Amino acid sequence: MLICIEINWPAHFKESLSVIIPKPGKPSNSTPKSFCPIVLLNTLGKLFEKMLLERLQFEGVHYGAFQLNQFGGIAQQSTEDTGIFITHLNQMGWAQKLKTSMVAFDIVQFFPSLNHELAVVTKLGFPLVVGNFFRAYLVGCKTMYKWDNFLSGLFAVDIGVSQGSDFSPVLSGLYLSLVIRLFMLNPIFKEVKLLSYDNNGTVLMQNTHLSQNLPLLKEAYC
Repeated sequence: MLICIEINWPAHFKESLSVIIPKPGKPSNSTPKSFCPIVLLNTLGKLFEKMLLERLQFEGVHYGAFQLNQFGGIAQQSTEDTGIFITHLNQMGWAQKLKTSMVAFDIVQFFPSLNHELAVVTKLGFPLVVGNFFRAYLVGCKTMYKWDNFLSGLFAVDIGVSQGSDFSPVLSGLYLSLVIRLFMLNPIFKEVKLLSYDNNGTVLMQNTHLSQNLPLLKEAYC
C-alpha cells in the first residue's frame, strides 16, 4: 500500500515585511536602485526552515545532488574553500610557469526567476513529497512594504524564491547543479574550471600565455 504524505507551509509563515532602506551616497533617490529592500520573515517560520534545511543539506551532500565545484550556501563547501582552491591553483600554476586567467559573472535576477514547479528537486532523486512541499511553500506568499512611517497593505509576491529565505541558497544550488552537469559534458570542461556560488560564478583557465587563455574563457562563458 502506497501512503502519500502532504506537507503544507502555514499561510502566516508566508507573510513578510519588506523594509525599504535608502542606500548611502546615492546622488538621487529617483530610481529603484537607490534603495535596498530588507525582507523580514516570521521568526518561528525561519526556525522551522533551518530544521528542514539541515536535513535537505545533509541528504543533498550525502547522495551527491550538489557538485564539488559548488561553494557557498552548501554544507561542507564554504566560500573559504573557494579561496583555498583558487590560491592552491595559482600557486601550482606559478610552479609550472602557467598564467592564470579568470572571468567572474553574476546571474542577474536569479532568485526571482526560479521556477515554482521545482521539478529539479525530484529529478535529483528527492522524494515526491519534498517536491510537493516546495510547490506549496513557494505559492501564496505576501509582503507589506514599510518606508519610514508608511506601511502598505499586503501584496502578492509569488515570484521566484525570496533571498531572505533560508532555503534560497540550497534551492539555487540544486537548480545550478543540473546546469553544471551539462557544462561538464562539454569537452571544454577538461581545460576550463568552473566554480559556482549561489547566483555568482567564475571560470578559470591556465596556460603558458595569456593569449591562449582568453579564447577558451570566452567559449566557456558562452
